[in-house]
Amino acid sequence: MAENSLEDIFGMLRRYPDVEAPNLQAWDATDKLLLDAAAGRVGPEIRLAVIGDRYGALTLGALASLGVRRVRVHEDLITGERALRNNASALGLAGYEQLPLGEQLLAGAGLVLLQLPRTLAELEEIAEAVARYADPDVVLIAGGRVKHMSLGMNAVLERHFRTVQPQLARQKSRLIIAGGARQASADTAGEADARSPHAAVGHAAVGRPAVGHPAVEHLAELDLDVAAHGAVFAGTKLDIGTRFLLTFLPEMPAARHAVDLGCGTGILAAMYARQNPESRVTATDRSAAAVASAEATARANGLADRITALQDDAMSTLPAASADLVLLNPPFHLGASVHAGAGIKLFEAAARVLAPGGQLWTVFNRHLQYLPALERLVGPTTVRGNNPKFTVAVSTRRA
Repeated sequence: MAENSLEDIFGMLRRYPDVEAPNLQAWDATDKLLLDAAAGRVGPEIRLAVIGDRYGALTLGALASLGVRRVRVHEDLITGERALRNNASALGLAGYEQLPLGEQLLAGAGLVLLQLPRTLAELEEIAEAVARYADPDVVLIAGGRVKHMSLGMNAVLERHFRTVQPQLARQKSRLIIAGGARQASADTAGEADARSPHAAVGHAAVGRPAVGHPAVEHLAELDLDVAAHGAVFAGTKLDIGTRFLLTFLPEMPAARHAVDLGCGTGILAAMYARQNPESRVTATDRSAAAVASAEATARANGLADRITALQDDAMSTLPAASADLVLLNPPFHLGASVHAGAGIKLFEAAARVLAPGGQLWTVFNRHLQYLPALERLVGPTTVRGNNPKFTVAVSTRRA
């Protein structure tokens, strides 16, 4: 297929069901750079795996322009999974399979295309998986925007591959080509697999990481063991917004059903469940790694029977009016962009899922003008506290 046809494909891609806006697009220059680098390395029989394909640009670009018949793909975010399916349907393309990070995705893969993650911990998990499960002579082509890359990424890849070759930057993106897996011993791999979180909870069992194990750290200030996979924001640390929201925990009502929305490692869910043993708590996030981490945090603290972990997009599978309390520390970034749309989407979701009279407790950066939106979308809103950086607000769902 001609290059301009690939451009046409990119031009048709949408982010939906993720937030869409004029300054947000479903592909970047790194996607094209990765596909260009892969062009001379593929054929009809190549076993190609794609990791971190946010909205399907790499998967659909490969199917349309590289002559491959099948692509195995892993995306941590359920919004990315759904966007790929939507885009594939709109373009009339098939031949891809969405899989968790692990053996099914990578077995025998000769070529892996990777949109580099933002954290070294997540890159470590990915590199470990590729080295363990792919063909011993696998080539990994990893790419990212230069401003988000670091020399530490080279060091991570060098631990898992025999050759690591950074390429010259183009269009503010750069590739790193790694080859030849440094494979872990069978004993080490077996131990790591044995520590992986695999319990089936909702959709999370489909997309959650299948290699390595979450890091676990005891947070003395909370007397809580926190588990974190590499892709989770803040890792095993206590995010400062969550810390401030937790100071209001004694004021929160005892709910029949409480939801930790955008749960991350599940700290809010665990602390609320510990204080309210009669409450049913759902910890939900769009990230498979976050859901696996929250579930592992619940197990580590003896709370697995009270907390259900669920991978979902803004509680889309929870019934309307099914919760009495929602706890939320919303993101204010969408990928690399600062954007309020993620918070607004979650406020709308809380309004749908809360029963009349139910409460949404939100912590957010003080510079964000969320109070009018909370009042409009959810109901009467009061500020419960401020510190130099954050505001905590309580919104009551209108009857």
